[in-house]
Amino acid sequence: MRRPQVSTFISIVWTTWSSNRNRPIMSLSLKSSAFSNGARIPLRHTCDGVNISPPLAWSGVPPGAKALVLVCSDPDAPGGTFHHWAVYNISPDATGLEEGVRGTSGGQILLEAVNDFGRPGYGGPCPPYGHGPHRYVFRLSALSETLAGVHVTARCAEIIKLAKAHEIASAELVGVYER
Repeated sequence: MRRPQVSTFISIVWTTWSSNRNRPIMSLSLKSSAFSNGARIPLRHTCDGVNISPPLAWSGVPPGAKALVLVCSDPDAPGGTFHHWAVYNISPDATGLEEGVRGTSGGQILLEAVNDFGRPGYGGPCPPYGHGPHRYVFRLSALSETLAGVHVTARCAEIIKLAKAHEIASAELVGVYER
């Protein structure tokens, strides 16, 4: 009985490998022209500057994605993770968001959650003075379906929770800022 199982397993692995080996492997990626992964976030994108969102670009959205969600969080905040931004139900055809985006991008209306500052939209890095460097994690998630029934006053944490159940791919870009 074991031999057929092993040969069936080998057959499935071989079929999967041989049918996929000539296809390009694409994975979701996220980047910014304002800062590279692990680098300092420029002042203009923080509460000490103009406080506008950085330009973001992505590629490799998987086929079958129905929506994208973009979140920015600070896992180093003294009281636990602090959510700075959540944009949800972004078209899977979109390839990025321009700097300082508010309300619309590329002709699409943007749905933005209420951040932990208590305002909808982007709230830039603003760590406590002398607290050391904080990481700001920009996470792009591709979803198998759009987020339905989201109330206009939904907070970032709620969007993250709703999106988690439908996530089929994700990418992260981490920036650093300290005061």
